[in-house]
Order: sequence, then C-alpha cells, then structure tokens
Amino acid sequence: MLSENSAVSAIHQVDPTAPILVFDSGVGGLTVLAELRNVLPQAPVIYAADTAGLPYGTKTEAQIAARVAGLLGRMTERFAPRLVCIACNTASTIALGMVREVLEVPIVGTVPAIKPAAAMTRSGTIGLLGTQATIRQAYVDRLEREFASDKQLLRHGAPELVEAAEAKLRGEPVDPGAIRRAADALRSMPGGADIDTVVLACTHFPLLEEELAEAFGPGVSFVHGAQGIARQIARLTDGQEYARQHPDRALFTGTRDLSASYADALARYGLEGGGLF
Repeated sequence: MLSENSAVSAIHQVDPTAPILVFDSGVGGLTVLAELRNVLPQAPVIYAADTAGLPYGTKTEAQIAARVAGLLGRMTERFAPRLVCIACNTASTIALGMVREVLEVPIVGTVPAIKPAAAMTRSGTIGLLGTQATIRQAYVDRLEREFASDKQLLRHGAPELVEAAEAKLRGEPVDPGAIRRAADALRSMPGGADIDTVVLACTHFPLLEEELAEAFGPGVSFVHGAQGIARQIARLTDGQEYARQHPDRALFTGTRDLSASYADALARYGLEGGGLF
C-alpha cells in the first residue's frame, strides 16, 4: 500500500496530457461523459466505443469478460490513460473485477443505481431497465439485498432500447414501439402498477428518458449513475494537473469508422471523430 507521501508523489507524476479513457459498447457512455464534463471540463478524454461488439446484452458472460479485458488491455497500452471508466453497466457487472486485476491504472465502473432508487421511491416498488445480461447478474442481486431488501424490484431486459438510443444519437427516428414495450413489460408484472421509480441500468437509456417518461406516465422518476460516476472520477484524480494538447476524440472498433454517422452527437459532447481502433 502506498504511504501518504508516496501517494502524493504518484499524483504529481501523472502526465498532465494523459487522458481519461471512457469505454462503452456504443455511444451510451456519452451520458457519463456529459457529467464528467461538468466536474472536470479541463480533463483530456478519449471515448472508445466497441461498436463491433454491440450489443453486449445478448452475449455470454465469458464473451463479454474476454472482449472487454482484451480491448482495455490494448487501449491502456496504446494511450496510457490516467484512469479508465467502463461506462457500461453490462461490462462493469461482468468484467470489472477481472479488468482491475490485470490493469495497473484506476478503474471506475458503472453499476445500476439501486441504492438511490431505494431512497427515492415512495411506493416501495422500483422498476429496473437494463440489458438481458445485466439484469441476471449476481451483482444486481447483491445490490438489491443490500439496498432494497424492503422494496419490490422488478427487472426487465430491454435490448431494443439500446438500438433506439443509438438511432436517436444518429438523428434517426426512435421506434415508439420499443419504448412502449419496455414500459408495458414492467407495468404488466405483479405489482408493476405501483412503480414510481425506474432505474436506467444501461448508459444508453438516459438518452431516452423523455420518451420513457411519456410511456410510463406522470408520477414516475428516473435514476441512473452518471453523476456519481463523474464524482468518483473527480475524487480519484483530485490534485492532478490537466493539459489538453489535442481535441478530445472518439474511436470505434470494427471495420467501419462511424464518426460520420454520429458527427453531430460527437460534436455536442466535445469530441472529434478519431477513426478506428
């Protein structure tokens, strides 16, 4: 363990130009980046979207763990980030422990915001929308036992919402049927009529909060973890210097650079298209 003096020394040894690496399966992690900009506007950022692996929610745990660990290993070697944020609930609930074991940089993950939802609910019934892979994880079971044992937590895997959010950021129409099906799936469960708080357990889903609010109707609050993630990154990098030498950029995996498809959205989040990884 580092002594206090060693820890202070380590802080000052961080290269001011070293970026924060924000990683997601697609562009959902931009919701986390938006909050990060609010608390650390001066921090250089590389946003990495594993669009070749999208969607994560339909893959097996082994596939996700191997893919995330492999990609982040190569990216940290190439870009030498000061910190890695896994801005993806599915990747975090499955691969966070493994990644922390193999990478020698601070790692901040993303987990469903069950704790704040339990504090917010008045009816005691909480809905949780995530990917199919996220909602079945033991990690989510533990969060429920620890923070919502006296509540009713209803879970639904909504893979359609991932593509709906991606389409919205590309400037394409959002399928209203996908939104309605997600809301109806939770409402139709025993006790679902009492839902007054919905956990958006995928970083893509806050992009659709307006559409989801309309589908669920009045009296329903939505909660996600982006602000908490940004605060944790700020805490772990407290005291470090920042120097942005180049514009922040977005990278995509796969055979096609998707920067043009998301050009307007990337610009809104202060990113330039950076090509393929």
